[in-house]
Amino acid sequence: MSTVHAPVNAAARSTRQWQEADSAHFMHPFTDHAGLARKGARIITRAENIYLWDSEGHKILDAMSGLWCVNVGYGQQALVDAASRQMKELPFYNAFFQTSTPPAIQLAELLAEVTPPQFSKVFFTSSGSEGNDTVVRMVRHYWASLGQPERQVIIGRKNGYHGSTMAGASLGGMSGMHAQGGLPIPGIVHIEQPHWFELGREQSREDFGLTAARWLEARILEIGPEKVAAFIGEPVQGAGGVIVPPSTYWPEIQRICDRYGILLVSDEVICGFGRTGQWFGCETMGTKPDLMTFAKGVTSGYIPLGGVMVSDKVARVLIEQGGEFNHGFTYSGHPTACAVAVANIRLIQQLNLVSHVRQNIGPLLAEGFASLADHPLVGETQTCGMMGALQLVKDKAGGQAFDPALEVGMLCRAHCFGNGLIMRAVGDRMIVAPPLVMTRDQVDEMLALIRRCLDLTLAELQAKGWL
Repeated sequence: MSTVHAPVNAAARSTRQWQEADSAHFMHPFTDHAGLARKGARIITRAENIYLWDSEGHKILDAMSGLWCVNVGYGQQALVDAASRQMKELPFYNAFFQTSTPPAIQLAELLAEVTPPQFSKVFFTSSGSEGNDTVVRMVRHYWASLGQPERQVIIGRKNGYHGSTMAGASLGGMSGMHAQGGLPIPGIVHIEQPHWFELGREQSREDFGLTAARWLEARILEIGPEKVAAFIGEPVQGAGGVIVPPSTYWPEIQRICDRYGILLVSDEVICGFGRTGQWFGCETMGTKPDLMTFAKGVTSGYIPLGGVMVSDKVARVLIEQGGEFNHGFTYSGHPTACAVAVANIRLIQQLNLVSHVRQNIGPLLAEGFASLADHPLVGETQTCGMMGALQLVKDKAGGQAFDPALEVGMLCRAHCFGNGLIMRAVGDRMIVAPPLVMTRDQVDEMLALIRRCLDLTLAELQAKGWL
């Protein structure tokens, strides 16, 4: 006889007991474990709509959508029901050995419906990192199938983020990740990011956008066009600090990729499923990618799922000339994950969240962030749909940065956590990516919390004599 166990009872242990067990057994991602053990983890016990509660009962506004993913907010019963129904009927079966399942097929059909018209095929993974690993394999297999195996090099960007697996971290351009594990792997190189505030303030934004895009052309010519396979980038750099490129950047990138016949890969793990005000960030930026990675928002983070949308141009070669593609995962097309994704996308459609972001809540966020530009610590504000960034500076008039060793962004983040707000710090750049279901009142609530935390950070800096 099977035994049904009750859900984990958060109240069964004190916060300290949870922290001690966490420290003893749980190794966290991107964490200094010695430092965490001294401090103790924050224990999140429940969530509803855009709010979280910790084990001490504190209510927290989640302005990061979990980790860029809870697009439809917490507690959506339709997603819970989809998972429950599928688990009762067919909790798992693989997609190997010429086998499929109805949820995987249904999700593939639905993704072909909501993605740009060049896409009708999808390769499923469990995460964005796995999706970008798949891109490396697929891009190189594509060119080899066309009789051009020398096309191996994939170009990414410094400060881009494409996951933390060996290939994903290599495609990304974060030096701290490359310093561990002998990265990047061979055949992956990088150009500078289109970060106007950091790299291009002597030019107009539009002129800098062209300059930054043409760094790609220079790199292609340096390597040799006949050796370059693809360029990969996030429409808006997320983990790099919500860096919204100038309007001239992506059209010029598209022109360069077309001129030299290299594949364009759009990493939509963060930007996909409505976050930019279109279904996908490439539509917001006006590009036509050949491959498109996704994850996070496809299930609103309720269950792990990722994948790669494959354009008909690429799929035709892989299917007709490529033979067997020796790549895949146990959980590719996981039926329960796919069932939740179908429910999630249908909910996005029913709630009209894409147009809600584009026409209503995104413009309100942009207006609110622009109003924060008057704060003494804010040197620049940027938004795109439901993403926003504030650049903290020491000297507002000249845009002078703080000494990185002071970790001013982390000071601000601590004030955010202490005042019921999750806002992320990337260096001295404070960023948000709230759930797409936010109301006007909730945006106002979030903006008031942000301003309060900026004021507290300013007061702390003045007390320390750092201003």
